[in-house]
Amino acid sequence: MPVFVYDGKTMRGTKVTGERIADSKTALASILQRERITPTKIKEKGKEFALPTFGTQKITAKEQAVFFRQFSVMIDSGLPLVQCLEILAGNQENVAFKKVLTQVRGKVESGSTLSNAMNEHPKVFDTLTVNMIDAGETGGILDTILQRLSGYVEKAVKLRAAVKSALIYPVSVVSIAVLVITLLLWKVVPIFANLFAGLGVEMPLPTKIVIGLSNFIGSFGWVFIVAGIVIFFAFKSVYRTEGGRYSVDSVMLRLPVFGMLLRKIAVARFTRTLGTLITSGVPLMEALVITARTSGNAVIEATIMKVRKAVEEGRTLTDPLKESEVFPNMVTQMIGVGEQTGAMDTMLQKIADFYEDEVDSAVKDMLTLLEPMIILFLGISVGGVVIAMYLPMFKLIAQMSG
Repeated sequence: MPVFVYDGKTMRGTKVTGERIADSKTALASILQRERITPTKIKEKGKEFALPTFGTQKITAKEQAVFFRQFSVMIDSGLPLVQCLEILAGNQENVAFKKVLTQVRGKVESGSTLSNAMNEHPKVFDTLTVNMIDAGETGGILDTILQRLSGYVEKAVKLRAAVKSALIYPVSVVSIAVLVITLLLWKVVPIFANLFAGLGVEMPLPTKIVIGLSNFIGSFGWVFIVAGIVIFFAFKSVYRTEGGRYSVDSVMLRLPVFGMLLRKIAVARFTRTLGTLITSGVPLMEALVITARTSGNAVIEATIMKVRKAVEEGRTLTDPLKESEVFPNMVTQMIGVGEQTGAMDTMLQKIADFYEDEVDSAVKDMLTLLEPMIILFLGISVGGVVIAMYLPMFKLIAQMSG
């Protein structure tokens, strides 16, 4: 039997690695799950390294949502599982997704469960998806679980689109403005500077400053490019570390306007994920671990893991959430009501609906606030350079007319 090398996480979030002998990756994944270890990577020993592939088609969240929706309809109609996967793979336009679905169908056909088959493709089917599918298979409600997964992914896509719309406009406008200013200082301003020097015109202070910036960019512009590349890669390497990621995410949550938006997004994602998992029959302890890992923010992840530890010690979910000071009082109070009434899953979904609407509203407010600031920035930066270059000409014309 082959030897496999695996990476995984325990229920407490501790990373584990090791080697095991097993019949296949699927068999090893089942063994690890029975030991309460969620595998993140399983590779046959001696085959850890593979040639890199280029141009791989990305599988989008929207394609996953459509897949889950169609899958749930087929299962609900009584079609066998293997036939459903065969039809869905055959109709899939995304080549990468088609390949994954074909492999999943092959595993299921050879006797594997759907969750174990999906677990072999963690880049496509994350821990949340695998655990929900497992709960659906165990409880005999796979069609319902697939519907919930489809709804969850669709709402996640909507939330992500709201964040992108908040960022794309200001980032694109400022980037274009910086590019235009750089081109003006690099190519246009030197022409005016030579003209003024040839005419012997006395230049006002704004013009001298702009020409000084132009000379600096012409001589040391490469320093900015190199510094930018170094800062970018340094930031990426720091963000890969646990401490660096926690520090950056902590600062992001404290930003004046954008931080509040990120906090609302985190609350919406937390409540939606936890509510979906609990509704699907995933145990609370396991659901909290999955929610922490899919939170997308190191501060939120650490907070949820602390909450899980407190619940494991016998406390309610509400108290440690309130003590964390990360989640708003309204959220903790509503979760507390859900715990008392035994309808926490429903309450979590209502909180998620509310905060997703709040995110939409916050995005609109932020764009309204940023628009005049961006116009002011463009006016001062681009307009300032142009006016500074025309000031000596105005002075020259005044001298000639005098």
